[in-house]
Amino acid sequence: MLPFPQARFLTSAAAPAQFPADYGVEVAFAGRSNAGKSSAINAIVAHHGLARASKTPGRTRLINFFALSGQTRLVDLPGYGYASAPEHERRTWPALIEALRRRVALRGVFLIVDARRGLGAGDEVLIEWAAGRRVHVLLSKCDKLSRNEARRALATAADALGPLATVQLFSAHTGDGVEQAQRTLSAWLEAREPAEDVKSGG
Repeated sequence: MLPFPQARFLTSAAAPAQFPADYGVEVAFAGRSNAGKSSAINAIVAHHGLARASKTPGRTRLINFFALSGQTRLVDLPGYGYASAPEHERRTWPALIEALRRRVALRGVFLIVDARRGLGAGDEVLIEWAAGRRVHVLLSKCDKLSRNEARRALATAADALGPLATVQLFSAHTGDGVEQAQRTLSAWLEAREPAEDVKSGG
């Protein structure tokens, strides 16, 4: 049975006034451009093509909202670290992202980090932005690493994050870590604490 069978695109927002009403529960997905964010969303909701994946960095320029079930939503943020968008669009992003941070419905953030690159400055800024909310890091594309390399990447990230976030290995291509990510997302949407300590997961 699919974990989120009712998942569907809801709306794209270029301004806070275009956000859905601030009720229910939302979980945002964020990450550096080309870290595999769209692929992670599609794998976790088991809905191929829900979020548009592209080999061209910086294609997600709006905040995209997806309805999951009931009053729960997934929020896809623009990738950071790649300035392909026009200057006038980039100028609108800070206010847009800050308006999202103020939403009562926003329960937490899934941060997608390429396991081969590790945490970067932009990822640290995102974690600071999410202060006061739960953050779960997906070390994506872990299938590109050997088993020992993946273990080291997980340990390094866990040490760097400390109590600020939980972290796991993840691959949308092979399915590694997908069920664990689904459990964490479901727990957040149900306003419960995750059922397991995912810092040691992989």
